[in-house]
Amino acid sequence: MMLTWDSEIWGKLTGPYSSADNVPVLLQQLMQQYSQEVFDDLFQEHLFHQNTIYTATYAAMPFLAQIACSTSDAEVRKELFINGGIIEASRNERDEDPFPESWAELAEEAGSSVCTELYREYLEAIGKLKTLTKEVFSYAADPSIDDTEKRYILVADAAYRGSHSVANMLMTFMAGDEYVAVCPACAEDVFIWPDEDNPAEILQAYEHDPVFHTGQEAHVIAPVTSFADEEIRALAERAEAIGEQRLVRHLYYLAGETECPSCREKISVWPSLLGTFTM
Repeated sequence: MMLTWDSEIWGKLTGPYSSADNVPVLLQQLMQQYSQEVFDDLFQEHLFHQNTIYTATYAAMPFLAQIACSTSDAEVRKELFINGGIIEASRNERDEDPFPESWAELAEEAGSSVCTELYREYLEAIGKLKTLTKEVFSYAADPSIDDTEKRYILVADAAYRGSHSVANMLMTFMAGDEYVAVCPACAEDVFIWPDEDNPAEILQAYEHDPVFHTGQEAHVIAPVTSFADEEIRALAERAEAIGEQRLVRHLYYLAGETECPSCREKISVWPSLLGTFTM
């Protein structure tokens, strides 16, 4: 059972700026008639700020999942699928039972049974959004949907599948034209950048950010011919399914090997890229 609109619990929940008193009002408006403007206000002002989510976010998710699952508007479904995925990707406190440790204060105010229920309903809502993957993917395969939207769909999909580090990596390098890995041997950054003569196809490794350091030596990344890593294979298949071809081509390099431009040790790119996002 989701919180009622007039539940006093809303007043005990927090968002980025203050209490969550406005959240039920905005949710109610969305449930009556979806409006992108109202959703943007809810998301940006009350649920998500600088990759951080709040107790109000958890409480709102079952309502958003309900709208996503009941709408006949494919664009609205995609929008809620993406934003729910961004929220899930930003959830730091995973595998916490019966609710996140950081909710201690809320548990004192509202009772631990309320917290347990809120957390359970959040996880259930994430499960419901995950069931929309197939529909969203077939909608997103349309060539008129741009690559940025497609990448956001892949972020959400990775989050729903539990691949949070992949989701966060994609979200950080959203433009898809540069990546920064960290060498496991010397801990220096390795800048991974498209080859200027062939930007759609080939990635190379650099010691410094190529935007500010032109003319430096490019280190070859030896691409793989097939994906051994299950996570990268799943991402490649999904990127292929929705037509995000540039990411598919780049993944052969991101799964490959290079030498660290700083210490010359041989490194595998993918784990060096994901290392910063593993919690």
